[in-house]
Amino acid sequence: MARLKDFYKSDVAPALMKKFGYKSCMQIPQLNKVVINVGAGEAKENSKVIDAIISDITAITGQKAVPTKAKKSVANFKLREGMPIGVKVTLRGERMYEFVDRLFSVALPRVRDFRGINPNSFDGRGNYSMGVKEQLIFPEIDYDKIDKVRGMDICFVTTANTDEEARELLTLMGAPFAK
Repeated sequence: MARLKDFYKSDVAPALMKKFGYKSCMQIPQLNKVVINVGAGEAKENSKVIDAIISDITAITGQKAVPTKAKKSVANFKLREGMPIGVKVTLRGERMYEFVDRLFSVALPRVRDFRGINPNSFDGRGNYSMGVKEQLIFPEIDYDKIDKVRGMDICFVTTANTDEEARELLTLMGAPFAK
């Protein structure tokens, strides 16, 4: 929704500028993109799995997902180069803000025994990664129509230089970090 983007412009930017003492508004960290990835090892036996995951991720994000292919052949896993083994989607702009808003305000509170997301999952360069154990937390997914419960990796890529700046940015955007 557009309200998170407007909120970012009105409330988040001045708060970050004041806290970190930026001299220019161009130094204020922003959310660049959100990458959602689902790995499916069982796709090597059943090619229909990829289609089911694509439809789920497309319903969740509002953008068509693309299958990811194996880069190398691994004999122990019976995997050949070029076989589809997962699905990913990269969100930017309006869809990204809409997804982040729905994730923080609707989907994560639906997780059982939810106490907040891990505040230590930053990579040292201002990017945050988290995992979701099941796609059922999103209201777009109908419980009766899924074939298997699958998790996904969600990576928030920011322009922040440090983890502290990125944590503050995501907190002001509504990220429910655990205390």
